[in-house]
Amino acid sequence: MRVVKAVSGKKDLKLFIDFPHSLYAEDPNYVPELFIAQRDLLTPGKHPFFKHSAIALFLLLDDDQVVGRIAAIENMHHNKVYQSKDGFFGFFECINDVSAARQLINTVHQWLETRQMTKVLGPVNFSTNEVCGLLIEGFNGPPVAMMPYNPPYYLILLEALGYTKNVDLRAYRYTAGDYSDRSLLLIDRIKERLLRKDITIRTINMKNFAQERDALRLVYNKAWDKNLGFVPMTDEEFEYTANDLKLILDPKFCIMAEQHGKIVGFALAIPDINQILIKIKKGRLFPTGLIRLLTGKGKIDGIRIMLLGVVDGYRKMGIEACLYGGIIKRFQEKKMKYAEASWTLDHNDMVNRPIEDIGGKLYRKYRILEREL
Repeated sequence: MRVVKAVSGKKDLKLFIDFPHSLYAEDPNYVPELFIAQRDLLTPGKHPFFKHSAIALFLLLDDDQVVGRIAAIENMHHNKVYQSKDGFFGFFECINDVSAARQLINTVHQWLETRQMTKVLGPVNFSTNEVCGLLIEGFNGPPVAMMPYNPPYYLILLEALGYTKNVDLRAYRYTAGDYSDRSLLLIDRIKERLLRKDITIRTINMKNFAQERDALRLVYNKAWDKNLGFVPMTDEEFEYTANDLKLILDPKFCIMAEQHGKIVGFALAIPDINQILIKIKKGRLFPTGLIRLLTGKGKIDGIRIMLLGVVDGYRKMGIEACLYGGIIKRFQEKKMKYAEASWTLDHNDMVNRPIEDIGGKLYRKYRILEREL
């Protein structure tokens, strides 16, 4: 008999975090999350999200064996920004069984209904500032850093439970030697034109990281304010994320546009740390995972271009192309093999067109689903 159990205590949380390892045991593309990172993310008092919002974690057990998991999420910050009553589900993993999925989803619905939510969206792990979306196209390889992965049957299960498309997200891929040098050659001309308006392009100053981080937070919260579902990060959330990324950051992959000392846009690419994580059994750093992590960082030959934003009033001036171009030039210098630009909104031509102009190929799609309660 299958029963849903609310996660309570460290033992249950361990079962919740570890379930994907058995579910994907035969999938060569599966990349385990670091246990310690997932534990901190899901523990109240560890992650700043819990200061303004609430989640409940659930396990689906079949004779004491875990066959599914899910999180019910009330993002109060989101609902305040959008004057809505949206609930979310996230961290969804399930065997290929619609009745199992129904038990998990119904549990989330019941939890959200007690909190007077009227609609549910997902999968979203807290908010669109974290991992979100369901992979629906492009199952032919492992995910890159901080991107989701799931089997194709998840979409079938969720659609059978009444979920429909809210928005699709795109991932583009650049392959070494297979992008437009012609577009890159134009960047120097664009930079000269921007310089006449006192707009310069530079990389992050790691010696002044705290001040740079705070300036980037202001741009992040302004530049993404019109993206569907975007919620500005609190100061603590941005600091938490930035300090995590700092551990793997190559400063030359964090490029900013600046005018009169004010940051007006930036792009960030991170090493595809998944090249290492895929080899770390069950996401444990001990006894050998930490050694793999430390010795493998210098051998990573791919990146994820994860952020690019320009504040309103500075768009369509060529800044976006300069930021992307700077990333690709650094990519060339390091002789890397591939870059993924992700994610972008399916309908955001202002961002998608420059990616395609430089030679990015659309190769994966993700979907955020919704259902009325």
